[in-house]
Amino acid sequence: MRYVLYAFYAILLIVLTVVCVANLQWVTLNTLPEGLTRLPQMDRLAFSVEVPLFAVALGFLVLGWVLGEVYEWLREYKYRAEASAKKTEVRKLERQLKKTQAERDKDKDEVLAILDQAS
Repeated sequence: MRYVLYAFYAILLIVLTVVCVANLQWVTLNTLPEGLTRLPQMDRLAFSVEVPLFAVALGFLVLGWVLGEVYEWLREYKYRAEASAKKTEVRKLERQLKKTQAERDKDKDEVLAILDQAS
């Protein structure tokens, strides 16, 4: 399974490299449309930057991946909280079991106590 994943990553890397090489032209990114920049106080929010087109595409791919991961992490919070609570409960019950076994076996022979714990 690991090799299938590596093969997928290799193919993805090749495809992204080809797309990047095919889109080397520079584009201008604006934060606001031209009409909004004419409004008072909006010109402070307006700026432009020139970047290669492939950087824009890769940037949005990474942004989408990060947003998806954050969404999944938030969505799975209740499951992680439940698992943590169950883990705490198991630890508490294991401590109680050891304490109960120790009280039960305090008057027994050590060998018999070990055999009882094994079963």
